Amino acid sequence: MIDRETVKNVAKLARLGLGEDEVETFGNQLSAILDHIHILQEADVSGVSPTAHASRLTNIMRADVPQPSYAPEVLLANAPDQDENCLKVNAVLEEA
Repeated sequence: MIDRETVKNVAKLARLGLGEDEVETFGNQLSAILDHIHILQEADVSGVSPTAHASRLTNIMRADVPQPSYAPEVLLANAPDQDENCLKVNAVLEEA
């Protein structure tokens, strides 16, 4: 079991304000977490290679190949106001 002073120190480092009842609760929870970590540390992983990802994906990105785009008329079909294949909007200016 983690003592109260350790819980208070961890809370201070994490900038958490804990009440006295919370110190007891979190002490029990931290002790349970550390118990689980000790169990995991007992597992023999000497034959397991280190990995950064659970699945063996090498590259899930598709190739960046240029493709034809839509015609400007199609893209601007629903635009409320346009001029020479450009979308027109009202100016937004603020005084400095």
